[in-house]
Amino acid sequence: MRLVVYGAGAVGGVVGGRLAEAGHDVVLIARGRHLEAIQTGGLRVLSPDRSVTLDLPAVASPSEIDWRGDEVVLMAVKSQDTAAAADALAAVAPSAAVVSMQNGVVNERMLLRRFERTYGMFVACPATHLEPGVVEAHSSPLAALLDVGRYPSGSDETLEGLATAINGAGMESIVRRDVMRWKYTKLLMNLGNVVAALCGPDVRGGRLNDILREEALAVYAAAGIDFASDEDDRARRRGKLVMGTIEGRPRQGDSSWQSLERGTGAIETEYLNGEIVLLGRLYGVSTPANEAVCRRAREVVAAGQGPGVVAEEELLALAGA
Repeated sequence: MRLVVYGAGAVGGVVGGRLAEAGHDVVLIARGRHLEAIQTGGLRVLSPDRSVTLDLPAVASPSEIDWRGDEVVLMAVKSQDTAAAADALAAVAPSAAVVSMQNGVVNERMLLRRFERTYGMFVACPATHLEPGVVEAHSSPLAALLDVGRYPSGSDETLEGLATAINGAGMESIVRRDVMRWKYTKLLMNLGNVVAALCGPDVRGGRLNDILREEALAVYAAAGIDFASDEDDRARRRGKLVMGTIEGRPRQGDSSWQSLERGTGAIETEYLNGEIVLLGRLYGVSTPANEAVCRRAREVVAAGQGPGVVAEEELLALAGA
């Protein structure tokens, strides 16, 4: 199979780079200065134990790829870009197999409207992308856990082949028939991304995070949503991801922090905390804290501000805590 990474940022770049390094046929779709840097100087993948520069084909659009019919597309754009990316892909490769390796739980549904073979991926991959042409994999020697399953459930030969490729490329994958159950667990963890982005990474894990999670658990209960337990998640990760420094630097912040730091003009909070707000409204559960962080994130993005500009006390007050 040929692997097309649609969105070669932090996670997409690390995963695509590791797969290419293992000898797989990989094409990257990127944009802007990052694309230009990859095209002129290759993709640099930095990690605690080594750094490599990979000469990979990289394009700006699916229309620039000569589609053969054996491709598996790893969709790694942010959720706010999924619809546009899916439309561009469907225009040239309507029968492609598409794997959502994105945060949140709405992307698979958007993709299934366009692609019969739609898959979900539970991703644990501490990665960073701040500099054009460069991505950082902060865990070594295992860079990522990438469990896959068909959407809404099940498995097939495509997934078996993908998991085999991942497992031979310095990462680990399990085929799960219930992959969305794991993605709902990952969503609980991602609710704190906006706190780290708005208030700074040191604030993550505080009282506000607990309130965001409590609201989400109440929503899950009302909606009858099943999810993997904390014990299951800890068991999956135990001893697998070993964080290290890169050029003497620890990881600075997660994906939402990186979006504000790079000044992308967007943040995926609406598809993380906003999903809890939506479900709360559908099932009659109050979610003031998640509503507050969504609203404040929109304001920060609209003002063109960077990360760490909001005090946690302000968000707690907005949430009525």
